[in-house]
Amino acid sequence: MTAEDRYDVADLPEAQFEPGSNGQVLKNRLGITSKQEMDDAEARALAKTMDALIRKYGEAHRFTVADLRECHRTWLGDLYEWAGQYRQVNISRDDFPFAAAAHIPALMQQFEQGALRRWTPCNFQDRTKVTRALAETHVELVLIHPSRDGNGRLARARSTLMALQAGLPLLDFTVIAVEKKREYFGAVRAGLEKHYTLMERLVTEIIERSLAAS
Repeated sequence: MTAEDRYDVADLPEAQFEPGSNGQVLKNRLGITSKQEMDDAEARALAKTMDALIRKYGEAHRFTVADLRECHRTWLGDLYEWAGQYRQVNISRDDFPFAAAAHIPALMQQFEQGALRRWTPCNFQDRTKVTRALAETHVELVLIHPSRDGNGRLARARSTLMALQAGLPLLDFTVIAVEKKREYFGAVRAGLEKHYTLMERLVTEIIERSLAAS
């Protein structure tokens, strides 16, 4: 076996696309080939999962990486074989590489012992601390990008669960998902240098909009 063969991930399910999808849909348990159909299936599954997670995690819960993996598995387990597992392929977005797959287990352990332990349970009375908690944990998880897909949505789901611990309503992420995508990715990149101010500003707007809507 050559070194190239040893690190070949082409045979992994997470590295494959569903036949007939023109490289638009990852290989899945249901044989879905339409991107829109898969987006809809993932959205329905996430809504169902959030209802269960809200009931499961109370205001005193300290989140762990095992919780995050279980959340991912609960959400996408009916769709993808690799749900709940750390990714084994390297991925990037707009020429921005996320953490190398080989480093993910160690990075997630650091995430648990650092940000998750520091900021959860997120039942702080000080709104500034809540904002910092949501911003830092969100940025760090997205930078690691532990799963093959669904990382941003998983980070938002976890942020919502933390917000509920702080007595806030369900969070409306429209500002980063639609309106300020460029600012959002800039805030994530700033996290490489442990700078969270940009994300804190976005989180503040998210909280204000969510309170107004509630």
